[in-house]
Amino acid sequence: MAASNAHTRPTLHPLHQPSIMVKPPSVSGSRSIFIQTENTPNPDALKFLPNHPILPPGLSSPFIEYMNPRSTLAPPHPSPLAAQLMNIDGVTSVFYGADFITVTKAGDANWAHVKPEIFSLITEAVTSGAQIVNVTESKPGESGQDGAEEDSLSYNENDSEVVGMIKELLETRIRPAIQEDGGDIEFRGFEDGMVMLKLRGACRTCDSSTVTLKNGIEGMLMHYIEEVKGVTQVLDQEEEIAAVEFAKFEEKLRKQKGPDAAPSTVGKGSLDTVPG
Repeated sequence: MAASNAHTRPTLHPLHQPSIMVKPPSVSGSRSIFIQTENTPNPDALKFLPNHPILPPGLSSPFIEYMNPRSTLAPPHPSPLAAQLMNIDGVTSVFYGADFITVTKAGDANWAHVKPEIFSLITEAVTSGAQIVNVTESKPGESGQDGAEEDSLSYNENDSEVVGMIKELLETRIRPAIQEDGGDIEFRGFEDGMVMLKLRGACRTCDSSTVTLKNGIEGMLMHYIEEVKGVTQVLDQEEEIAAVEFAKFEEKLRKQKGPDAAPSTVGKGSLDTVPG
């Protein structure tokens, strides 16, 4: 009777082994991958969660951002998947978090055309078993990607007490909400009472990023740390242009609706809605 039971038991155990990611093809081909998507406060950025680790183990930074096709091939962290995603017509940047991918498109690109290709490429990359991000040697100071260096919020024995408190608040209270929105944050310095920060991923080119910094992050830091007098956003050229355009847009809205008009709409988990 025991022998009979052994023969009738389902033989599904091999399907739970990592080997299904590569071979045999018939097994990996039959695997169903569920990729969840989440909207972000930025209408031109979508967050994809493939239920699969994205960043390589041991990476000191919690994110990698690819801003152009060349960066996807350059050391120290080239990514074949990022290269393919950047090759999609309309995609402008690819952001990797620990377990999610945020893809940003041009304003005139249509998600109805872009999203199916993204789904297909992520599914293929995950089921192939290949590394999403490769690790290659690079010369000192050479980095093709943004965020591939050491985490700016990590502990540094040379930090002052105030900087240590700023980093702790950013790490524990602010970063989780920004990651929820498909981005991340970098600490760039503290001078004369001003905290210098850089937003990444979906938050980098989001119209409401200035609102997030002023209403959310600045308010929280000033509430808990009396030495903090304000927050300054570090911008690259593209972001400076976007910030100027957003300021013009906000001023136009204010004139139309009056000085008490509410700020731009924010997304789930946004810092504008995080309690202090």
